[in-house]
Amino acid sequence: MDDIQHGTGTDVDGDKDAAVLQGYAQGDPAAARLLALHLTPRIYGHAMRVLGDSAEAEDVTQEALLRLWRIAPEWRRGEAKVTTWLYRVVANLCTDRLRKRVTLPLEDVAEPADPAASVEDRLQNAARMDALQLALNTLPDRQRQAIVLRHIDGLANPEIADILEVGVEAVESLTARGKRALAVALAGQREALGYADEKNG
Repeated sequence: MDDIQHGTGTDVDGDKDAAVLQGYAQGDPAAARLLALHLTPRIYGHAMRVLGDSAEAEDVTQEALLRLWRIAPEWRRGEAKVTTWLYRVVANLCTDRLRKRVTLPLEDVAEPADPAASVEDRLQNAARMDALQLALNTLPDRQRQAIVLRHIDGLANPEIADILEVGVEAVESLTARGKRALAVALAGQREALGYADEKNG
């Protein structure tokens, strides 16, 4: 089961996730650790991009995994991908938190530094990530979810439709409107993004 950590996001990978989850439900002590190692970076990254807050993203990730462990005994293989179910839970938890917010704190947003990059490159990358996060935070919740799932997490529209519980056409509309809104929001951030000398386009 060690190869679960090196999945490609395909249906085969989804079958492995379901098999490991089933192993956990049957008392395999290593299964939870393997599945958590495989899934945590993906769902934490999604929550972080949607919420823009590392502490909240960690809380959402932990809660989503706890829910997965709780439903493990009733999981029926073949009915849904584990990742799709988990992304849906994370999306709903993020939406709940966003609705309770008054302001969106950005001070804690941080990206891990690449030790191989120069100081200038790290600063430029941090500026770009901050600008992207600021722009994402301006989007309506559903557009933000769709943009992160499609263009950051790299999921296909049908899976995003399952996660957000909408039709594929609705996903296409959300991502299209989100991309247009991002372009507008980032138009004033060209210097931070390192594109100050480039022409618009």
